[in-house]
Amino acid sequence: MKKLLFFLFSLLPLSMQAQSQCGIENKAFTGGEFLAYDLYFNWKFVWLKVGSASMSTVKSTFGGQSAYRTSLTTRGNEKLDGVFVMRDTLLSYCSAKDLTPLYFRKGALEGKRYYVDELWYTYPRNHCRLHMHRIDADGEQRWQDKEYAECIYDMMSIFLRARNFSSAGMKEGDIIPMPISDARSLANSWLTYRGKETYKIEGTKEKFRCLVFSFYEREDGKNHELIRFFVTDDDNHIPVRLDMFLSFGSAKAYLKAYKGVRGPMTSRVK
Repeated sequence: MKKLLFFLFSLLPLSMQAQSQCGIENKAFTGGEFLAYDLYFNWKFVWLKVGSASMSTVKSTFGGQSAYRTSLTTRGNEKLDGVFVMRDTLLSYCSAKDLTPLYFRKGALEGKRYYVDELWYTYPRNHCRLHMHRIDADGEQRWQDKEYAECIYDMMSIFLRARNFSSAGMKEGDIIPMPISDARSLANSWLTYRGKETYKIEGTKEKFRCLVFSFYEREDGKNHELIRFFVTDDDNHIPVRLDMFLSFGSAKAYLKAYKGVRGPMTSRVK
């Protein structure tokens, strides 16, 4: 029987084999989930509310296959605009079967600069191939193709993947490699598990047991913590707080509202 199963598997196209290797079983969310956040920025040692963010996931299709379409938008208000204009929209399609990345787009107005990144994923020869498109702030369009022996992700697909990690057996300080690409280059990045904390959602009485992770990137010979996030310690793994360490200061995102959650919020502290 084992030989028969191996033979049948070997008949699958190599691209399908590679695609399945880059996936993960999804137990965290389903179509119809909506998360809303308030954004805060540290200005002269004072935390000011400077905008909002929202993330929505719906069932869709991409390239003829069933997919999750996830979008994330961030909008700064007038307070933030005086320091740094931020209008970002991120879009991701991942296979509904196993969250394998299919497509990613980021359109960003940051300061006076607007740019677009796009990635199309295919999986030939048991590899991960990226078809990459970038529109620079000056309007110049750049195209390139890169192929990797390992699985590569983007800012959105890696976030959806991370929501499905199990903390069982994990210890503080454990490192999970997270190769992420935009339309320019591949980043040397990883997650570090920081343990568990109880977190009270700002402006509410709700408290949740949370898993805490830090996302790092190595650049110019130094390790930089970019985001520290707190996710509910249940199967939903909803991000309730994100601490962002930006080039122009520190920002935080606090969960304000949620609906369409897949499972019971067993992490809630009564």
